Order: sequence, then structure tokens, then C-alpha cells
Amino acid sequence: MIFGKIDYLNLLPLHIYLKKMPLPTYVKKTTEYKKGVPAKLNKHLYYRRVDAAIISSIESRLKKYKTLNIGICANKKVKSVLVKKNTQNKDDTSSATSNALAKVLRQNGEVIIGDRALKLYLQNPNDYIDLCKLWHEKTNLPFVFARFSCMKNFSSYKKIM
Repeated sequence: MIFGKIDYLNLLPLHIYLKKMPLPTYVKKTTEYKKGVPAKLNKHLYYRRVDAAIISSIESRLKKYKTLNIGICANKKVKSVLVKKNTQNKDDTSSATSNALAKVLRQNGEVIIGDRALKLYLQNPNDYIDLCKLWHEKTNLPFVFARFSCMKNFSSYKKIM
């Protein structure tokens, strides 16, 4: 079992939970083997370099994946999925879902996600549009950025999660 790991602050509770689980050492070590941003883990899972990962929700829709109701979600605002105001359109190479969300919401500018986005937002909140906040204002719904997906060992991952 090789689990891909997103090294973002909002997934820290999951990683602490996994470390405290009574799992074999080799299973715990696999979470450190393939780390990356969501877009990178999309590719790792797609090409079967990992067996499971939390990947971009837009990617998780593919029929080849089995999914659990676990992921990265936000309600009302998130402060770590942003579009920088008054900049040229630029996708964040770390994310597929956030780039698509910016397009759906017709937001122009640079898309920035993750810990870097949170730091920038805290320095100058008026320079950024929180995409989750805008999504909630338009739909009154939370937004799911990423979902747990796997290619094999579904029942094992289901027990762990």
C-alpha cells in the first residue's frame, strides 16, 4: 500500500491520525515516500505510482478511481485558495480543481493555493479573492477541493480511514 501525501497544513490532522494508527511501520513509511501537491499526486495515482491519495476533486471524477467521503472541503471561506486581483491570468500548477473553480467563477488573475496562499492572504487580504467565499456567496454551498481516491486496496483504505 503506497499512499500519496499532500504536505499542506490543512491535511496535518489526517497525517497525525495515520501516524497514531496501529499500522505496520512499512505502511506508515509509505506516506513519506510520495509527497507532493495535488496536481502531482493526480499524476502519481493516474499512472499507478501510488495506490491511493487525496487528489483534486475534478480528477477524482474519473471512473477508474474508487473514492471515500474524505477530502479537503471548505465552507464559506478558506483563505488558502485565492485569485490575486489585478494580475494576468495564471493557473497554479499545484491544483486542477482550484484553476477550474476560478474559471467557473469567471475570476481573472493568478490562482494561488496552499500554505503559500494562506501566508500571502494574511499579509494583504485586500489583494486577493477567496474562491471558496465567492463560491459560497453564489451557491450557498461548501466546496470540495480534493477527495480520497484509490486504485486498489479499497477495503483496506476504507478501514483505515
